[in-house]
Amino acid sequence: QVQLVESGGGLVQPGGSLRLSCVGSGFTFDNFAIAWFRQAVGKEREAVSCIDGRNGNAHYADSVKGRFTISRDNPENTVYLQMSSLKPEDTADYYCAARWLNCPDYGLGSTREYDYWGQGTQATVSS
Repeated sequence: QVQLVESGGGLVQPGGSLRLSCVGSGFTFDNFAIAWFRQAVGKEREAVSCIDGRNGNAHYADSVKGRFTISRDNPENTVYLQMSSLKPEDTADYYCAARWLNCPDYGLGSTREYDYWGQGTQATVSS
């Protein structure tokens, strides 16, 4: 049974940092690309970053480039999203998602491009 479990969300002040974790089980982890999506209240779910399965190439949305870093530890079946210089507009529920092998060729892709999803973790950026 495929499972993705996120953790690491919380409340942080503007300019602060959070590190999110996504632990996978029930599948061969390094055969899958893992993405982070976020969904703010009243908005659609959007992809913020994706990391390829084997080669580990990372991809970012323009809105987070230079502030967020995605990485993976395949032996630990874990993908991390290090979020720095956080802004109030980064407030959202964050979800990890998996798809076979690589991130989409044309960008981070939509929710339809991913097969497995976690339950999410909430990140709030507020003073």
